[in-house]
Amino acid sequence: MAPRQLRLKNKDRERISHMLKYEEPRVIRRANILNCLHLGYPSGEIAQILQVDPKTVANVGNAYREAGLEAALFDEERTGRPIDFDDRERSRIVAMVCSDPPHGYYRWTLDLIAEEAQKRELIEGSISRETVRVILQEHDLKPWQEKMWCIGTLDAEYIRKMEDVLDVYERPFDARKPVICLDEKPVPLIGDTRKRIHPEGPGEVLKKDYEYQRNGSVNVFCAVEPKAGRYFNKVTETRSGAEFAKFIKCLAGKYPDAPRIALVMDNLSTHTEKQLIEYYGEDEGKNIWSRFEVHYTPKHGSWLNQAEIAIGIYSRQCLGDGRIGTMENLIEQTKAWNQRTNRKQIKIHWRFTKSKARKSLNYKPSDYAEKLI
Repeated sequence: MAPRQLRLKNKDRERISHMLKYEEPRVIRRANILNCLHLGYPSGEIAQILQVDPKTVANVGNAYREAGLEAALFDEERTGRPIDFDDRERSRIVAMVCSDPPHGYYRWTLDLIAEEAQKRELIEGSISRETVRVILQEHDLKPWQEKMWCIGTLDAEYIRKMEDVLDVYERPFDARKPVICLDEKPVPLIGDTRKRIHPEGPGEVLKKDYEYQRNGSVNVFCAVEPKAGRYFNKVTETRSGAEFAKFIKCLAGKYPDAPRIALVMDNLSTHTEKQLIEYYGEDEGKNIWSRFEVHYTPKHGSWLNQAEIAIGIYSRQCLGDGRIGTMENLIEQTKAWNQRTNRKQIKIHWRFTKSKARKSLNYKPSDYAEKLI
């Protein structure tokens, strides 16, 4: 039986819209249920479309009516030991997740982290999946992704560069002093060999043939101004120094009124002033490079580059299953994605600060004072 009409508050609809882009699958599923109930779909149809139990639809709707959005989207805290792990215990878990998973596992999962934390006696007592999720979220750890926070040696050079980047991120937003993060993404060109069959009604799914055709690979320069929600993605045949030089000039042209642009990127061999001088000549190359205040992330510090987050959004929303067969099509899709995303101004809210780094990684500036001078 269909539940009575559910009406979402405007602020709740806005928050749900944001969550559908960034939250974990369980929360996204519940947010979609609320959206469908708001639009008046019957519970049976919602269950069929979202592939959930009809009871789940009813439970989510009732939770919203009785206790609001938080109760509908998130589970109540379990009884038992509260989340009271100290920084040392949290740091142990972080260090474990930054290492290889146990033999027989390709990557860490929430259950595996909880199990191994107890087995290795990193904590006292037990730890829930939700507590593990919160700890990973606090440290921006995503072990289910191929590229993740992985710290090699925490030496003076690593700390110096890390804290330099974190200082840049803590600057207040200033349109005349923008902070840009840059990275590259290799994209394989994979085409369908047969035409896809699109769903014609509720309950049907997109069908595609398992065969595909490889058409080489290209590069995508990805840059983002996190606090303004501006995204700049450009498809190139390679990530050569010449292509980097052209992309840097393009970025400079996007900010004609900014005297200086803070640029965060990794220390790749092509990420230098030399590439601009070689491509544009000494005068113009130096003139373009002088517009930028460059900050390099430390080695094994890709997690510090917010362009990684932007690449994740671009990959999920634009590349999808990765089947884009030609460079021309990828350029067209990327251009359309840039335009739509920049209209929405989706900001990235970076929460990992210098003070959190010192607590989480358990170090003090005085420990490295002599080496940092």
